[in-house]
Amino acid sequence: MTETEHLVSAIKRHLKRQGMTYRDLAADIGLSEPGVKRMFASHRFTVERLVQISNLLGFTLAELAQDAMLSEKRLHMLTEAQERELVSDPRLLLVAVCVLNQWELQDIVGVYRLTEAECIERLVRLDRLGLIALLPNNRVRLQVARDFDWQPKGPIRSFFFDAGLGDFLRSDFTGRDQIIDFSHGMLTETACAAMHAEIKRLRQRFAELHLESLAVPLSKRHGIAMVVAFREWELAAFSLLRRGA
Repeated sequence: MTETEHLVSAIKRHLKRQGMTYRDLAADIGLSEPGVKRMFASHRFTVERLVQISNLLGFTLAELAQDAMLSEKRLHMLTEAQERELVSDPRLLLVAVCVLNQWELQDIVGVYRLTEAECIERLVRLDRLGLIALLPNNRVRLQVARDFDWQPKGPIRSFFFDAGLGDFLRSDFTGRDQIIDFSHGMLTETACAAMHAEIKRLRQRFAELHLESLAVPLSKRHGIAMVVAFREWELAAFSLLRRGA
């Protein structure tokens, strides 16, 4: 593939991940839907148009171009069977989370009750799954794309909802580096789409801060989780008061 083809492929991939159609994109950038389709079919984009689309997706043009070249060779999502293998072994899942956060082998065995041999055996399995490339001296290179995500209704998300979400929320969120907020309003479809874009940018910023923090020793970094949820919703007690309920 040419550089342009890589870039167009990346744009299509991000549009799909954000649930945007060509019609949605056309409305956002001020073109007709047929005009957008011709632009993608011909791969003829002005620089200004690429910048506009990149920003709409939550990237700079430079970031999207870098993502396009790297992501073509990297894993974007595991299969359901691969995710099932991860959740079948808590130690494998633990090592996966650690290496995705760029811990080294000695960091993992120094913090958790795993022997070096047990950890290496899990690294080999992660290599086979495609999450990492296991290098000489048990060094690790991540093989996941920048926009890597879990299956929408797969084993990993089910595991999180069943075993993790309740534990995460079991806090008053008054401690240092803790915050919880709740907002409710009535939005149009256009406003909802704008909020989806804002959430995308927030997640991207979280990833950027994670990468910046890697320059600091592990002892100075802390495991931080962020949950952002957004859906049409009404308190059940209110729904019961609706006429006809």
